[in-house]
Amino acid sequence: MRVIIQRVTKATVTVGEEEISSIGRGLCVLLGVSVEDTQKDADYIVRKILNMRLFEDESGRAWTKSVMDRDFEVLCVSQFTLQCILKGNKPDFHSAMPAELAQPFYSSILENMRTSYKPELIKDGKFGAYMQLQIQNDGPVTVELTSPTGPSDPRQLSKQEKQHQRKEKTRSKGPSESSREKGGVRSRQDPNASSGADGDVSSERET
Repeated sequence: MRVIIQRVTKATVTVGEEEISSIGRGLCVLLGVSVEDTQKDADYIVRKILNMRLFEDESGRAWTKSVMDRDFEVLCVSQFTLQCILKGNKPDFHSAMPAELAQPFYSSILENMRTSYKPELIKDGKFGAYMQLQIQNDGPVTVELTSPTGPSDPRQLSKQEKQHQRKEKTRSKGPSESSREKGGVRSRQDPNASSGADGDVSSERET
C-alpha cells in the first residue's frame, strides 16, 4: 500500500459541481491499494497516519504532535494511480487492487480510522468517481509512505529501500565474515598488496 500524506490548512473534494467533503487544518491522504495488500498493511498505514508527528505543539515546537494530538481532521481519497508502474512512457496499473475488491478494503481502512480516532473528523472522497481535489498544502509538508509488507518486486522498490536491504544483508553477515570477504577481494585484486596493518608497502617501494 502506498499513501501520500499532505499537511493542509484546508482541502476539498468535488464531483462535478457537488462538494463531497471538505476539511480545515489536518491531513489530506491519497491512498493506493495494491493486489498484495492485507489487513496487516492497512493496520500499519492507519497507525502511521494517525500518529505521525507532522504538527507543532502549542508553544510552536515543530514535529511534536500528531493529527490526533491536535484534534485536526483527515481527508482520505482512494487513488489507484499510486500503484502505477511505467512501461516505457505508458502507465500500467495492474499492481492496483481491482475495484470490486478495493472498495470494501478501502472502506474497512476508513472504518479502522474512525474507530481509532473521532469518526466525525475522518472524511472521504467518492470511491471510483472522477474527482477534483483542491489542497492547500501547509509548509509544504508531504510524506510518502509504503507499507512494509507491500509488493517486493525490485522494480517497484525505491532506491532507499534497496539500500536498506543491502545494509541489512551486510549487517547480518557479522564483522568477521565481512572482513574475510574484504580480505579475499583484496588478495584477488593484488597479491602483493599489504594487509593494511603496516601501511601500503607497495606504494612506498614505488616512490
